[in-house]
Amino acid sequence: MIKALFFDIDGTLVSFRTHRIPQSTLDAVSEARRKGIKVYIATGRPRPYVDNLGTMEHDGIISVNGASCITSDGVVIANKCIPREDVKRMIDYANKHQLPVAVADDDYSFAAYVDDSFREVYELLDLAIPEIRPMEDALKMEVKQFVAFFPKEKDDEIKGEVLTHCNIFRWHPAFADCIIDDMSKATGIDAVCEYYGFTAADAMAFGDGGNDMEMLRHVGVGVAMGNARDEVKACADYVTDSVDEDGIVKALRHYGIID
Repeated sequence: MIKALFFDIDGTLVSFRTHRIPQSTLDAVSEARRKGIKVYIATGRPRPYVDNLGTMEHDGIISVNGASCITSDGVVIANKCIPREDVKRMIDYANKHQLPVAVADDDYSFAAYVDDSFREVYELLDLAIPEIRPMEDALKMEVKQFVAFFPKEKDDEIKGEVLTHCNIFRWHPAFADCIIDDMSKATGIDAVCEYYGFTAADAMAFGDGGNDMEMLRHVGVGVAMGNARDEVKACADYVTDSVDEDGIVKALRHYGIID
């Protein structure tokens, strides 16, 4: 029996076309919760960026790809920050290369060296550009995530020389989500399931991006959206339709979660 549902946001719950959760999805999630199933958000976004759920009911949020997990009533389940030495090296690297980057903790985000690519991605996500501040302000924060705009060819350099204690996740070619090592949506799911007394085998997860692949393989039932890339679909137990074609509703009905 499925005891928990975990949902990515962008391209899964929220349409890139409308920037909203379809009403059919909101109704389906409410029905699942009425049956006693836990509902969690599982997103690469830091919590300051989780602003597009509308009236969706949920039991908590896994944010920054698993580094932060909190229940809807404020219980902290997991909380992992990027080490200070990595933050210092990132400050130096960003200043030297004028690297477009957003810095986020659980309460605040700012940006440095914003360029056209940065603006295009934030427009795609329907996000306001954060306050622009000096990179050194990151030292005043418990940094959970760098959203850094560098090409995939630079991944090894950043991982090997700058953010040596971090993982790099991509779901868009223009940028990477950088968080503390050994964290992922899958580890966040494990933490949440342990909190409630069951395992990931009792969970179903929905996603469409590269940072969803591990959690889709990890849970009892992984569902890829129809708008996902082929490599994401290959990780799933079931491929549903896109967010704009009621994909979540169809998958929940397919597995008997809702009527």
